[in-house]
Amino acid sequence: MAEEGYPPKLDKEEKRRRHEQLSKRNVLCLRKCLHFKGEGYFAKESYPPKLDNLKSGGGKHNKKSEQDRLFSQKGETAVAYKLLALNIDGTILKNNGRLQRETKEAVEYVKKKGVYITLLTSRNLLAARKVARALKLESELITFQGAIIGKSLNEKLFEELIPEERTFNIVQVLENFNCNIRLMHERYSLGNRKKVKKNLVVKTVLSSGDPFFYPTQFVDSLGDVLMDEPLAVPKIDVYFASDAERDEAAAVLAKAFSTIDMIMHPNGKMEIVPQGVSKLAGLRRLGHYLGISLKEMVVIGDGIDDIPAIEAAGLGVAMGNAPAEVKKVADWVTRSNEQLGVAYMIKEHFRKQQRPEFLRKLKMKR
Repeated sequence: MAEEGYPPKLDKEEKRRRHEQLSKRNVLCLRKCLHFKGEGYFAKESYPPKLDNLKSGGGKHNKKSEQDRLFSQKGETAVAYKLLALNIDGTILKNNGRLQRETKEAVEYVKKKGVYITLLTSRNLLAARKVARALKLESELITFQGAIIGKSLNEKLFEELIPEERTFNIVQVLENFNCNIRLMHERYSLGNRKKVKKNLVVKTVLSSGDPFFYPTQFVDSLGDVLMDEPLAVPKIDVYFASDAERDEAAAVLAKAFSTIDMIMHPNGKMEIVPQGVSKLAGLRRLGHYLGISLKEMVVIGDGIDDIPAIEAAGLGVAMGNAPAEVKKVADWVTRSNEQLGVAYMIKEHFRKQQRPEFLRKLKMKR
């Protein structure tokens, strides 16, 4: 060794081969650091993660691949997201309806990054406003599946209602089926007392609102009430004993009314909204108002009705408690609502993102 000298002289081919080996080792190490044992970026992949199998670019939304997003220079996110849309039930709230301290802290954390935060929910505006106050949000809220967008009932950005006559006609059709009907007015709800199978489940769902903020009244016949007191509503909730009965009623409604949309849920639930109303349409409207495109938005949800918005957003996130259909279209699968999935996702992703003001100053210095 003394005669050859130290370090040994390497030819160009040997240097290139050793450099490639070192680069591969570094990439594997980085992948291991980003693999959260079944939670987070590679929730459905085994180790090492197969990046090509994750949702990537191409298609109508032209998203960047997950590999480009994760392995961008200096560990920074490729896109500076400007809006975060959060579903309420099953997402930011636990199953007992409580809002955890960690979730509040995470929302405050991302607010300080200059990100606009909204709630994206099928709930009424009064109930959503109550949750927003707990999160210290003063933003526009997307409620009633997107039929009403606003900060309060007196400050609406958008509103689309099912007209009085159409509401009455829809109720007339539904009263021929064995179902619970709930007319969702902006200030209260009006429901029928008709019993269906699984009535305990239906009662739990129908009484989930806060009676002080959003009272509910039950009557024997909605049709009779509407003849005397017509009502235009942003949404109608209907509960059936089974999905088959729900689908039968939906087929009749589809033939009779061309100006409504129906949103199907598991366990025989159906929501009726004005045509063109959806959570995704609500996001588009709010984005247009704020000057923020869909690709600059992050959407976190857990329901079937969240799928279009999750799929269209720049970064779509499914909760760990979401059905398989939701997880399939998401870019990111976080922990469940019981495991503080929203707080986990925000801390893991947005910690890399700087405030827009900071980035602008940095560009000016350069």
